[in-house]
Amino acid sequence: MTQGTKIAWDDTVLPFQLDDVDMRGRVARLDGVLEGILKQHDYPPQVEALVAEMALLTALIGQTIKLRWKLSLQVQSKGAVRMIATDYYGPEKEGEAARIRAYASYDADRLTDDAPFEQIGEGYFAIMIDQGKGMTPYQGITPLAGGSLAACAEAYFAQSEQLPTRFSLSFGKSSGPDEPEHWRAGGIMLQHMPKASPLAASGEGTGDVLKADDLVEGDEAENWNRVNILLGTVEELELIGPSVPPTDLLLRLFHEEQPRVYDAQPVRFGCTCSEDRVRQSLSIYSARDIEKMTTDEGRVTADCQFCGAHYDLDPATVGFDAKA
Repeated sequence: MTQGTKIAWDDTVLPFQLDDVDMRGRVARLDGVLEGILKQHDYPPQVEALVAEMALLTALIGQTIKLRWKLSLQVQSKGAVRMIATDYYGPEKEGEAARIRAYASYDADRLTDDAPFEQIGEGYFAIMIDQGKGMTPYQGITPLAGGSLAACAEAYFAQSEQLPTRFSLSFGKSSGPDEPEHWRAGGIMLQHMPKASPLAASGEGTGDVLKADDLVEGDEAENWNRVNILLGTVEELELIGPSVPPTDLLLRLFHEEQPRVYDAQPVRFGCTCSEDRVRQSLSIYSARDIEKMTTDEGRVTADCQFCGAHYDLDPATVGFDAKA
């Protein structure tokens, strides 16, 4: 979408709460963020769709982290798409934008015409939170299952956090009058905040991995099911289209629950790579190791997988025994 037609709620995450039923959630709309992420690589359509879905999940989940924290989502698999990695960097200060970056690695000759999630094989879905220097990072892992990345994220929250969670996502290429084709994404994340049920505590459920429905019972289960039915009525154009602001969408879906909204969090594409970080990563290598990395032209080079930045360094200035 051209800058002149940018929508006010593009590249934002709007937190909300449904007090009467003890639920919270977020509405996300991504436009320029996806443009920034996907233009760095010439991904095949199946891989583009997976990266777009993962970036949308990252925006919805990441909005809850604190200033200057980092949240990472990662898929590792034995399929044609070997890895998808995303990072969400919390704002440096209140009111500033959060930053998102993402990339995928894949075997092009193993891709098929099947649905995007079919390009992912056996593996795991992980969420990691880095609270900063001096703090121990948190990591939770669940198996890949459910037919979509959103389903994997729902299973993660049920299994690792014991929080019933539901995502409704829409993403794809869009175009309009005088606008080039571009990716857009929109989604809603809904979470119940009950005490863990006996099923959650025992690790039992309907299968090997806990599901959201395993975590609620009684009145909580009734409320959860009803609100999920309401969420199920959302249409794709309401999630990504230009005519329905997130606040209006919440009122349409949950007007009886009287949704309470908070300040929207702006997000943008952003990478943290730098020459200093590259030098730091190379500081563990000896002069002999650096020599093996040196090109025929006598340089040490590195490329950022997230943003495509290229670094060209003098081998005498990198490594733990580099000349000062």
